[in-house]
Amino acid sequence: MAKDKHRHERERQERQSAEERAAMGAAAAAAELEAEDKAEETAETAATDSGAETAEDGQNSAAQAEIEALNDRLKRTLAEFENFRKRSEREKAQMFDLGAKSVLEKFLPVIDNFERSVAQVPESEDSGIKAYAEGMDMIYRQLLKNLKEAGVEAIDAKGKPFDPAYHNAVMHEDNEALGENVVSEELQKGYLYKDSVLRHSMVKVAN
Repeated sequence: MAKDKHRHERERQERQSAEERAAMGAAAAAAELEAEDKAEETAETAATDSGAETAEDGQNSAAQAEIEALNDRLKRTLAEFENFRKRSEREKAQMFDLGAKSVLEKFLPVIDNFERSVAQVPESEDSGIKAYAEGMDMIYRQLLKNLKEAGVEAIDAKGKPFDPAYHNAVMHEDNEALGENVVSEELQKGYLYKDSVLRHSMVKVAN
């Protein structure tokens, strides 16, 4: 009887140990399976993140390239506009100068007549004649002053070497006191407008 009792107890312990081992094995297998699932999930997440980062990098590169292209177009447009503005200003200045020269040329005969009138006023003690001469001289000087402020200046010709760029020779003379091709007399005064010839000086050239 005692032997049967011990045998049953041993069998129960063996069944319990087998069940425990089976439970532990199942738990270990489940843990291993769970670990594999987590590893796969981690790998999939990493691959997804890597793909997203690659796509995002590609989008950033494309956006940067587009920004650089737009900046380049903007710079080119600004440069073209600046060139156009400068060209327009030059053309406008040239048109203004052409118009100004056309108007100023019409004043030159008036200046010539003033010079002749002032030169022909007789010297006299008569107060009326003196006042007239002084008035003519004042008007002449004021006219020259206003023309100078507008950019008009007389060409210095007499005693200078003849230069066809500024002088128009209409007479020649032999004069041993002067050198070769020297302006001996100014017959009509010439004028410059902003360093360009408004009217050539009409001169007599020696030798």
